[in-house]
Amino acid sequence: MAEAAFNIEVSKRKLNIHVDSAGLGPWHVNDPPDPRTIREVARHGIDIHHYVGRQVQPDDFLNFTHLIGMDHRNITHLKKIAPSQYENKISLFLDYTKEYKGQAVADPYYGDLSDFESTWKQITLGATYLADYFEKKL
Repeated sequence: MAEAAFNIEVSKRKLNIHVDSAGLGPWHVNDPPDPRTIREVARHGIDIHHYVGRQVQPDDFLNFTHLIGMDHRNITHLKKIAPSQYENKISLFLDYTKEYKGQAVADPYYGDLSDFESTWKQITLGATYLADYFEKKL
């Protein structure tokens, strides 16, 4: 969801940013997104059928300027596996917002479709703020 939402913001603003998402474990490598995620994102006119899961790789810390976790557990794990010189690249997604600073993105996985809708709203707000941040920085 976050990759799709942020890509929309990047495209709207014509920012020269490469966006990618990755999990911290091998559970969903090469899998498509959850069907409920596909459905929620499609409700907003975005097709993510071509997305496939991948796992964070050591090179990601070198190749990306920012590694952004969706929750505190992600941040802890990223910091644990990051070479110390790259820890400053790690941040929490909602820390770029005013409304949800310090909070985790709600995980809709064990919920129903309304949870996916709520998470989409949270993510699109975060993506807007994140794009604002990069727009000022570039």
